[in-house]
Amino acid sequence: MKNFLKTLFENSQKAINDGVYEVSESLEKSKYDIINEIKKNPHASLITEVKFASPSHGIIKEKQNPLKIANSMVNGGAKALSVLTQPYVFEGSPEYFIEIRKKIKIPMLMKDIVIDKSQIDAANKMGADLVLLIQSFFESGYLKEIDEFIDYSHKNNLKVLLEVHTKSEFENAIRTDADLIGINNRNLDTLELDINTTKWILDKKPKSKVIVSESGIETPEHIRFLKKCGADAFLIGTSIMKSANIEEEVRKLVNAI
Repeated sequence: MKNFLKTLFENSQKAINDGVYEVSESLEKSKYDIINEIKKNPHASLITEVKFASPSHGIIKEKQNPLKIANSMVNGGAKALSVLTQPYVFEGSPEYFIEIRKKIKIPMLMKDIVIDKSQIDAANKMGADLVLLIQSFFESGYLKEIDEFIDYSHKNNLKVLLEVHTKSEFENAIRTDADLIGINNRNLDTLELDINTTKWILDKKPKSKVIVSESGIETPEHIRFLKKCGADAFLIGTSIMKSANIEEEVRKLVNAI
């Protein structure tokens, strides 16, 4: 599959037009700072993801109680939660995020394809601590003024996880005011996956921000490899969601370090 970025962009525009992000809630954010939590953690810092489907895997898990899944992740030792709010392809929902936010105290990332400030407004209202921005949307011309999006997020008391996939995207991202840099081991345009992407991008590069490796992480060996490459934290969704025992799967990965 190629040119999937266009599909992702169009899905978000459709969700905006459909009123998906018209949120009436006003929820509190976590009292915990995700960067501090990552830096002081002696074990693997996991951002675990509540998602029921993805473009590369289709349906991952039948839809069920998202709060129960989130609690299992927290009990297993996750330092933060990523919750999908994109309804198309990912089967996410702001309602899932809100349900979890009302009960969970650790930091939460609103995981979506953010193309408009109204989505950032929704993240703030839902009590998100972080929002995802994707560098390739700005470099490919779908969006302009990444600094404007980052500044707007910060004005809404949201940290920014800025996602990259290439060395040039990383070099551009590191110069922004983004709080964390995510390295997606999957090419969002073709959906091809290579866990060595994190190693390739970080090789001989000075690291001035917290680095999160994303996609394709399934085993303790993957965690240790990526940590050696320079990753500070690990965003993991599919392999955990597929597990028959989510709490134990998270615990196993946390204890990889």
